[in-house]
Order: sequence, then C-alpha cells, then structure tokens
Amino acid sequence: MDAYERVCRNTVEIITEDDLQALLAQPQKKVYAGYEPSGEIHLGHLVTINKLVDLQVVGFEVTVLLADLHAFLNRKGTMEKVHELAEYNRRCFEGLGLKNVRYVLGSDLQLNREYELLVLQLSQQITLNRATRSMDEVGRQMDHPTVSQMVYPIMQMADIAMLGVDAAVGGIDQRKIHMLAREHLVNFGYKAPVCIHTPILNGLDGKKMSSSQGNYISVADSEEDIKKKCQKAFCPPEIAENPILQIFQHHIFPRLPGITIRRPEKFGGDREFANYTELEAAYGKAEIHPLDLKKACGESLAEILAPVREYIS
Repeated sequence: MDAYERVCRNTVEIITEDDLQALLAQPQKKVYAGYEPSGEIHLGHLVTINKLVDLQVVGFEVTVLLADLHAFLNRKGTMEKVHELAEYNRRCFEGLGLKNVRYVLGSDLQLNREYELLVLQLSQQITLNRATRSMDEVGRQMDHPTVSQMVYPIMQMADIAMLGVDAAVGGIDQRKIHMLAREHLVNFGYKAPVCIHTPILNGLDGKKMSSSQGNYISVADSEEDIKKKCQKAFCPPEIAENPILQIFQHHIFPRLPGITIRRPEKFGGDREFANYTELEAAYGKAEIHPLDLKKACGESLAEILAPVREYIS
C-alpha cells in the first residue's frame, strides 16, 4: 500500500484528507500523540501506537508526549505517581515498536513562560461551555467538573503548538479538543494540525473498555493470561461490535503477515488468511467457529506482545 493508504487504514476520520495529502508530499513532517500516565498500557492504547508506527514508516518524525500534568489535572493521581507511571509507559511504548522517536515529559514542556502565556491567551478565546463539551468523553467525573479539567483541553492545544508538529493522532474521543486547536491556533501564528482519529474499541466483554472493569488485555500480560482472556471474550456471530474481530483488524493484521485458524480435519482443517477482509468474510459466512477464532486470536496476540514483555521485564 502507498503512504496515504497506510496512514488512513484503521482510522475513523482524517481532518482533512487534502491537508494530509499535502503534508505527505513534504520532505519533513512531524506528528505527535499524547498519553496520560495512568496505569497499564493495553489494547486501547495500542490502536494509536500502531498508527504512530505507520506514520513513522512513511517518513514522519514522531513525538510521544507523556502527559503527566494532564493526568494530574484529570484526577489520575499525584504528580509522584504519574511520574513513576510515565517512565513505565515509555518502556512499554518502546517495546511496542516506538523506538527512535522523541519522548517528551509534559511537565518539562509545559512549565515555562511562553507555554503558560499561550494557555492564557487561548483561554480568553474559548468559552467555558466549549471547554466542558470538549472534555465530555475524555474527563473523569464530568458530572462535577473541576476548573483543572477546563484547563486540560487548552493545554492540549498549546502542546500541539509548542511541540511544533504538523499532525496530531488520537482516538475519536479527542475530536472536539482537536477541532478547538484547528480553529484557534491559527489566531496566534501556528498552523492548524492535520488530525488523525482512530476508533475506540470494545472491551473483551463487548462493552466500553475500562481499567476499572478489567475487560482489557495489557501488553504486560503473560502468554497464558492473554490466551485465557481471549477464550473467555464475547464473540457473537455478528461482525459489528465484535471485540475479537476488532483485535484482528486493529492489532494482529497490522503486525503479522497472515494468520492460521488451526482446527481438526473433521471440522474443515486449517484455514489461512492473508488479510482481515478475508477473515471477516469467512466469519460472516459462519465458516469459522467463534471458539476457533478466539483461540487463533489468543495465539497471535501472544506472539505480537511477547517482545514487549521481554523488553520491560
């Protein structure tokens, strides 16, 4: 696939596609994604990590922001706790393939005069209502938002400006914050970033993925745990909202050249698939049993995550 196809695969939207095409033609291009240090790195994070790997392959300089101050503002723990998690998260990202990229600790970037002045300038342009709405899908306990959570999206806009990047990667839940950045950064002489949005995947139970619910697979899980979790996962006959198929589409096929569904001859024998489209079509025709699909998912995912466990151990 060409560079444009690689960047666009497994995304929800690109804002805008024309801007992306123009950016790809540039000899130098920079992209970033920010992560709150708030616990285990799991398959939810891996969606954007895979996209950063794609972007690095097609020539982007990648920056990963370890957003310790954002985590603190969003009630994710003390500064001491998030600092400790930031270093652990960095090791996980490296183990997942994000090497030879720039890692920036949020507090190193954000606690200076130029940055803080830009935050204050942006805050004069953004209404409290828009700041609140931009945090609806990102913030914790938004029934009773704090002032710190209203600062959060404005700082994220300033991050884009101060990091000097051309594009921002995030889940679709980041869309409202990115739209604020595109609208307002130009007023202060900064470019409007290309925004690359990835989907929010289901947890293993088919519901929203959540650390508190334990319905996720961590990149640090053992091979045995990964396989057990996949075997217990929700896997309906339908394709839509199927968490096991989502893992194949967004995690396994981007990293493996193909997969094999292993089964006895009396059940049809082994089936090999070179891409996700073929697998989805076969499953949709009931040619693959859910139990066989889940077994192959666990085996493939354990293979993909094995280097991470070795790297961070």
